[in-house]
Amino acid sequence: MRPTLLDPLFAPVSVLPGIGPKIAKLLDTLLDSPSGREATVLDLVFHLPHAVIDRSRRPGIAYSENGDTVTLDVRVERHMPAPRGSKAPYRVLASDATGSIALVFFHPRQDWLEKVLPVGGRRIISGKVEWFAERPQMVHPDYILTPEEAETMPAVEPVYPMTAGLAQRTLLKGLAGALDRLPLFPDWLDPEFRARQAWPDFDEALKRVHRPEGARDLDPASPALSRLAYDEYLANQLALALVRATMRKLGGESRLTTGDLKAKILAALPYELTPGQARAVEEIEADLRSPQRMLRLLQGDVGAGKTIVGLLAMAAVIEGGAQAAMMAPTEILARQHFASMAPLCEAAGIRIALLTGRDTQRQRRETQAALAAGEIDLAVGTHALFQGAVEFANLGIAVVDEQHRFGVHQRLALSSKGKGVDVLVMTATPIPRTLVLTYFGDMDVSRLTDKPKGRKPITTVSVSLDRMGEMVARIKAAVAEGQKVYWVCPLVEESEKIDLAAVEDRHRHLAQELKVPVALVHGRMSGEDKDTAMMAFKEGHARVLVATTVIEVGVDVPDATIIVIEHAERFGLAQLHQLRGRVGRGDRPSSCVLLYKGPLGETSAARLAVMRETNDGFVIAEEDLRLRGEGEILGTRQSGAPGFRLARGDARTDLMEIARDDARLILETDPQLKGPRGPALRTLLYLFGRDEAIHLIRAG
Repeated sequence: MRPTLLDPLFAPVSVLPGIGPKIAKLLDTLLDSPSGREATVLDLVFHLPHAVIDRSRRPGIAYSENGDTVTLDVRVERHMPAPRGSKAPYRVLASDATGSIALVFFHPRQDWLEKVLPVGGRRIISGKVEWFAERPQMVHPDYILTPEEAETMPAVEPVYPMTAGLAQRTLLKGLAGALDRLPLFPDWLDPEFRARQAWPDFDEALKRVHRPEGARDLDPASPALSRLAYDEYLANQLALALVRATMRKLGGESRLTTGDLKAKILAALPYELTPGQARAVEEIEADLRSPQRMLRLLQGDVGAGKTIVGLLAMAAVIEGGAQAAMMAPTEILARQHFASMAPLCEAAGIRIALLTGRDTQRQRRETQAALAAGEIDLAVGTHALFQGAVEFANLGIAVVDEQHRFGVHQRLALSSKGKGVDVLVMTATPIPRTLVLTYFGDMDVSRLTDKPKGRKPITTVSVSLDRMGEMVARIKAAVAEGQKVYWVCPLVEESEKIDLAAVEDRHRHLAQELKVPVALVHGRMSGEDKDTAMMAFKEGHARVLVATTVIEVGVDVPDATIIVIEHAERFGLAQLHQLRGRVGRGDRPSSCVLLYKGPLGETSAARLAVMRETNDGFVIAEEDLRLRGEGEILGTRQSGAPGFRLARGDARTDLMEIARDDARLILETDPQLKGPRGPALRTLLYLFGRDEAIHLIRAG
């Protein structure tokens, strides 16, 4: 049960002052609350400011720099309403001893302006100054106050990430109410460690960040933010350590093999394993021989050949008389794994089957019956594999592809389908070391850093969208030479309808210009239509495939040599790298064209530069972490995996290491969390939504 002292924080935001149903809906969007659940008071408290506005600067009108936020003490000179029927703004002229300024308002009510800015009256105004034609102006000042009211204006104001339709003042009012509901938390930190760090209490730290006295309070190294980051890291590492302890406690099986199936698969392969693949297979086989359960993460850059390593791991378990399951995040990917492994399984005498949400009821029943009877050795599928009705005769290993799309509880659900199930997780998202700790702190790690022989590096260029005509002409020439081309359009959730229309328009436009069949794939299509389009592209009936990012993970068309990514500035680095990995899979030189809409912001320009400079996914991942923060890299904003809310990206990786060591020590000395720090640590797990781990203590 959740500790009662947390109940006020788990109440919906609508209990707070000034937040009715309409504002609550806006907050659901802003705070990214899972669909079907209203944002809570805690979600709001964990929504931290990212900057401050210093309103204490009072330079005088003439000394206010362009773009600066200043506070001015002025006298109102005259009102200049816009002429009737004109679209010009309403202006109010004001002055101080150093000069005059125009206060600019769009669509205001004249009677209201005359009341708050009476001619001849003295007013304190605060806002951003812009110099236009060598004259200063302030558009819609943030504050217009009488000298008596000026005391109510904060000298330093926090700035929050916002959403359209929500006013900063409404947010601040709600936050004030939320902070008033903070209880006095028990302290879950080791007293000596906390004293050395000189950190405030948890509730005090939250209040300090929401009511900063200056920019230094929002520095990741400040005592308040360090404390909050550490607590979140500790909750995460403690939950992972509990998962690992549970997995270990459930016990594994020693799997001894002769290597016959491995030999048959290797003989059927048209290439030799790379040194990295061979090393990973050895590490996995050592895990399988040990009586402890395997929990291993296999990291490989795009095209590093993880699937074959996964198949050899499964073959080793199948040889010992158990079954294997491979789970992929999408149906396209599950079908592709099945297609690539089926001939190798046939050569080795492994019985393989595909199980997806699209099977007819009859197919599904037959496959499930064969699995339960032990007539299938290897099942490939989507998350349909670990749903209640699916039973295995003797599941020995679960291989999970693109793990960051599955939460820890799904990992447990699949491995609970058998006795002592070994778990191998594969990801093509190169993950920086910090994030391996964050997401997979409960796992051993193998890395594939070398590419299969014969793979050519991919040439990457960035081109402005203004040169679209030229781009289409070059694609036309490439298609005439027999090349295959991916053309990727972005799909952003908020404007899905607009973007969908853009994808369909681009498809029509290219089909007209290129005069060849062009296939189309997007997320709103049925699975069958997607497969048909992919197959047409793979077999060459269509030379060009226009797609949204549904092709990002794992689609394999070895003879595709060009990928064009439209609006590349909208994508994150890891996603751009994933998409680029769709080409360069054969022995022909390949290229990636990043089409961008200028002018580029600093981060976007840096991203495109990194893409041009390197093909190394691990270098790219470190850069992406630096530019964007961890939740974005792993796509966890959408997937319910542990994107951090209080800890900022890689700002305090040193704290992550300490939290991991602390979590291990806690579980060694107090595995049931019943000691002196135990109750407080349970509160911590509930606070950060890691309470699934508490159920593991009970189950254990």
